Amino acid sequence: MNQATYMSVKQVADYLQLNEKKVYELVRDNQIPATKVTGKWLFPRTLVDRWLMESSYNGLLSDRLSIVGSDDPLLYRVAMAYTNAVGPNALVSYFPTGTSMGLKLLHMRRADACCLHWGPNEESGLRHPALLRQFRQANLWVLVHLYRREQGLMLHPEVLARVGGDTQQIFRQELRWVARQQGSGSQRFLMEILSRANLSLDDLDMRQTAYSEREAAALVSMREADIAPGAKAAALENGLAFISYGWESFDIALPRNIWFRHLFQGLLQRLRSDVTQRMVLTYEGYDLSETGKLLWGED
Repeated sequence: MNQATYMSVKQVADYLQLNEKKVYELVRDNQIPATKVTGKWLFPRTLVDRWLMESSYNGLLSDRLSIVGSDDPLLYRVAMAYTNAVGPNALVSYFPTGTSMGLKLLHMRRADACCLHWGPNEESGLRHPALLRQFRQANLWVLVHLYRREQGLMLHPEVLARVGGDTQQIFRQELRWVARQQGSGSQRFLMEILSRANLSLDDLDMRQTAYSEREAAALVSMREADIAPGAKAAALENGLAFISYGWESFDIALPRNIWFRHLFQGLLQRLRSDVTQRMVLTYEGYDLSETGKLLWGED
């Protein structure tokens, strides 16, 4: 194997002027490009150079922005429009994975940013940083506020008419529920709603599992299910009725160097734009008054 192309642990340590123990730490935390062949770690020189260059320039020269984590209809539309605007010169991608999975992908450096929501808006100032602190890389991250959004239950209008207007009894009805994947913010919100009524997920008839807000809404819209947790915007997109249970903070976590990346700053600008503000008026259930506010991690 050509040593000019692939470096050993010792060689990459010499190349980066680090000790070998530090190189192993970088590998363990998925901080450096590496591959294991027959029990030995090898480092592609070209990828190490690219990793080093991006680190040196705080990501300002990078032409990609990969966003994972929680799903949101507004962010999806803004991200898709942004992708089209930058064309082939860069890549902005948005892959909803749920909050917990997204943070794991961010920690393993398989994504650039992770959207998250984890309960009522008034508790997000404590809950969201607590989620980040579970990861060793959190000291390199920042938490930025995107917007507040209305969260609750999405159900078919005919189902709402059938069960009547007493939403306090909605959990006592014989309804086919859509579950969200474990670790999703919407599933967490549903669990908290249920706890207020002294119920749990086991008390509901969970027929299917959806892996995004939009999939959950589509299942209800297609009459594959009767009701699902989700955001007001997802319900409106699919012509569904919506029962509000409050507001939540929809935030995004990312490394400091990517916070300064021109692609991310451009995304924030698009969220603040007049076009997006008009979109918000159509959707309802959003508050973008503090978009871009740094919430945690500057120091």
